[in-house]
Amino acid sequence: MTRSASVSLPRVAVVAVALVLALFPLFGGKFEVGLVTKIMVLAIFALSLELLVGHTGLVSFGHAAFLGIAAYTTALLGPQDGPAPLLVVLPAAVLAAGLYALVVGALSLRTRGIYFIMVTLAFAQMAYYVFHDTKLGGGSDGIYLYFRPELSIAGWRPFDLDSGHAFYWFVLACLALVFVLLGRVERSRFGRALAGIRVNEQRMRAAGFRTYGYKLAAFVLAAMLAGLAGFLYALKDGYVNPELLSWHQSGAVLIMIILGGLGSLRGAVIGAFAFALLQETFQSQALFGDFAQHWQLALGFAIIACVALMPNGIVGAGAQLRRRIDHLRRSRHG
Repeated sequence: MTRSASVSLPRVAVVAVALVLALFPLFGGKFEVGLVTKIMVLAIFALSLELLVGHTGLVSFGHAAFLGIAAYTTALLGPQDGPAPLLVVLPAAVLAAGLYALVVGALSLRTRGIYFIMVTLAFAQMAYYVFHDTKLGGGSDGIYLYFRPELSIAGWRPFDLDSGHAFYWFVLACLALVFVLLGRVERSRFGRALAGIRVNEQRMRAAGFRTYGYKLAAFVLAAMLAGLAGFLYALKDGYVNPELLSWHQSGAVLIMIILGGLGSLRGAVIGAFAFALLQETFQSQALFGDFAQHWQLALGFAIIACVALMPNGIVGAGAQLRRRIDHLRRSRHG
């Protein structure tokens, strides 16, 4: 196989998957379409953390704060007597997550390693208790979003997010745009600088790069993409509660990108699908009966098995299998 053919295969696979997802509502049931919509929102969330962890080497345990802040912003800006303008609510939700990330990043990026992880967790818990213990977001009961925002340009409405499968395709379009955007970032000078910081930050400093600024920019961009996921999450469920900001959510999305394969955008998307489908499978009483009540235990064992058998994630399983086959061939001929 030539180099050009081997390089084009992943692109063909991505296009094929995108086409299948675009056509899925035409033959999928209501439950299945809703499940895939939820997974695509999680995939955007996973891609946002992949930029931070896989591309920059910054392990954050408070990433869910940006998801929750954007979701709450979306719900709080939604009036009860009619839909709010999409072109107002969407930027507001994304910017709210970005502004909080600017404050958190400016302080937390002055630390490293485990200290950085703990500081991001602390800021996330602070945001969690603001919404959980005050009336701002309805306390522990959360708040409802009564109408999805609408896009209206001089009275013309290109689409209605409440009609048919418009919301599904809107989420798919957002996922595609985020994937393409991060692909461009990865190949840009900025992305190469982030990769250098991940490998050896001290050497990048010696080369003249102001690594703090690069890391802060990556931190804010990742938060804004997580904010986009939070906006879509609020629209999907029509309900927001403080659990969106909890450390459980941050841990879950971290597992997704590890499961899919760190350092790969495709791995982040695959990890989101794998994690959500495993969770849905183990919660099925039709398959596991009463044991479905203990789905967390089964999910934990499944994730441990996946990480042990595929240390490079699901996205690296093919290359891992080819290396083992080549090793067996060489050992036979040797």
